[in-house]
Amino acid sequence: MAQLLQLDASPRESRSHTRTLVGEFVDQWRDARPGDTVIHRDLGHQPPPHLTEDWIAAAFTTPDQRTPAMRAALADSDALVDELLATDVLVLGVPMYNFGIPAMLKAYLDNIVRVGRTFAFDPTAAAPYTPLTAGKRAFVIVGTGDAGYEPGGPLAHMNHVEPYLRTALGFIGIDDVEFVYTGNDEFGGERLRHSLESARARVAALTAEREVAVAV
Repeated sequence: MAQLLQLDASPRESRSHTRTLVGEFVDQWRDARPGDTVIHRDLGHQPPPHLTEDWIAAAFTTPDQRTPAMRAALADSDALVDELLATDVLVLGVPMYNFGIPAMLKAYLDNIVRVGRTFAFDPTAAAPYTPLTAGKRAFVIVGTGDAGYEPGGPLAHMNHVEPYLRTALGFIGIDDVEFVYTGNDEFGGERLRHSLESARARVAALTAEREVAVAV
């Protein structure tokens, strides 16, 4: 059995296409793998705390030297990291805001990209950074106002969501990442409907792929 971590970064509710598609992904995942555990973290409605001077000082102090106040400053981050380390598969719903990720998701990543927890650092080594979260897989569903932000699309050069997430997740060891795009939210109508249908087909293919992999 595996654990799936569902992360919704949109502050929208029923109008959020990423929430809807992530929900469908999770439902299809449950159907294929009923024994798996699903954990849901709603970053859009309950965002993690942003980093502070106290957090930074605590994170870069060795654990045996941390004061009770330092441990308290890292409590939320530790809970997020523990949850991530126990997870096998991540499913992220990510609306594109001004060509990048929402602040709520950035705060989450700032809390989980942690020296000594999700990556190791040895300044004397030839390769000073070592990822500590290898063996996980991630699926990212991106919602955009226009269309064509996916790799190879006419607006791909303006997409700072996928390159950033591949870098940040890959840095800690999560380099098996699949992206699904839905666009045309600002246009609506047939353009939006077609985009959602394409995204749903991609979600169905990915969850079916996982079903085949599990059956093997």
